[in-house]
Amino acid sequence: MNSVPPAVPAVPAAHAAQAVPAVPAAQADPAAHAVPAALRSRGAALGRLLVLTAVVPAELLLQAVVLGSFVLWFGLGIFVLFPATTRLARAAAGLARAYAGRWSGVPVPPPYLPRPGLERTLHGWFWTGHDYQRNRWFASASRTIRWLWKDPATWRDALWVLLNPVVGGALAATPPLLLGAGLYALACTALPLPLPGGDRGLPVAPALALGLALAAAGPALARPALRLHGRWTHALLGPTERSRLAHRVEQLTETRLDVTEAQAAELRRIERDLHDGAQARLVAVSLRLGAVAALIDSDPARARTVVTEAQENVGQALQELRDLVRGIHPPVLAERGLAEGLRALALDVPLRVEVRAGLPGRAEAPVESAVYYAVSEALTNAVKHAGARHVAVDLLHADGLLRVEVTDDGRGGADPGRGTGLRGIQRRLAAFDGTLTLISPPGGPTRLTMELPCALSSPRTSTS
Repeated sequence: MNSVPPAVPAVPAAHAAQAVPAVPAAQADPAAHAVPAALRSRGAALGRLLVLTAVVPAELLLQAVVLGSFVLWFGLGIFVLFPATTRLARAAAGLARAYAGRWSGVPVPPPYLPRPGLERTLHGWFWTGHDYQRNRWFASASRTIRWLWKDPATWRDALWVLLNPVVGGALAATPPLLLGAGLYALACTALPLPLPGGDRGLPVAPALALGLALAAAGPALARPALRLHGRWTHALLGPTERSRLAHRVEQLTETRLDVTEAQAAELRRIERDLHDGAQARLVAVSLRLGAVAALIDSDPARARTVVTEAQENVGQALQELRDLVRGIHPPVLAERGLAEGLRALALDVPLRVEVRAGLPGRAEAPVESAVYYAVSEALTNAVKHAGARHVAVDLLHADGLLRVEVTDDGRGGADPGRGTGLRGIQRRLAAFDGTLTLISPPGGPTRLTMELPCALSSPRTSTS
């Protein structure tokens, strides 16, 4: 005899809803958001490829202009159009580099050699690098033409103008054409559309299979084709080894000049502080001690007063010397390292400053000093210009880079071109091949990111 299972008591609807909580759709199916994102990405890539395809007629027009200028120069000796067409080609190549970095994710730095300056002799003539010219306009034109002629990037731009309408246009047009052909093949299954061969209609099964394959291949190949287009742009318009070395020499020259000027300004500051501060007080002490020698027998009480004043002057002179030494290299920075030095610096700032450090060791002393004063300048800007109430300083070392982020909740809108503080930080970091990145939208917050290549010493071998 089969046993009857016991009855399960019914659960009220309200309690049932509480017993089994609803799972949000995003948690139930994480891939639900990935599919639309992938479709949007492919759609954006297709749109960008369509734009690159649409500019091919303009590139063909530019090709004709550049070829015409070359024919006029080499065939007829008319070189007047060469500088203008070269600059036009450089402008088009600059747009291609910008789109390659923004759309394809392949950054293409400009490869052009620095433009040489025009030198004027004591007799008023201008040296063009090849000959002397009396007229400044002719000298500048000759200098410009020789600079454009000798720059390998000029001829790489010309090669890009000649080849990109074919190669770049084919790379850009292939995915949209595949998509269009697939949609047309699908339409042929329902409508009697004419085919390129002249026949009308297709069998349903082959047309459907072909249309689905082509329609799927177009969006699938959009992103690879866009990235391949960026690599093609980089291959022709990217910097050469010569241009890299020229830019590096120019950067090192500017950095050396900035460091020399900064050192000279620092020496003048130290000299001025010593002359106006400690030296003046020590001279006053010397005069007071001379007065003591004259008063010690006739007026001992007055002599004691003068000695007390001299002691006060000596104390003030010592304090000024300590401040001067702290301005050259803070003792807490040398004794306890960058993180503790910044925490001590934060105590003197009328803001709530939070210093978060994750450094496994010590950087070199010049690097620590540069970062210390750069952060000090950033905090000063946050107080004087940003109207901030809270500042966060984060220190991190990874992949051979010391990264420092200074974030404040001020009004934002910081611009290196409107003040000397941020430019001073840039010059200070450039001496160590460091970089400065500023993100400061109107309304804030402002984030200042400093990166310096350096190696950290082991905590056991550090001087702290």
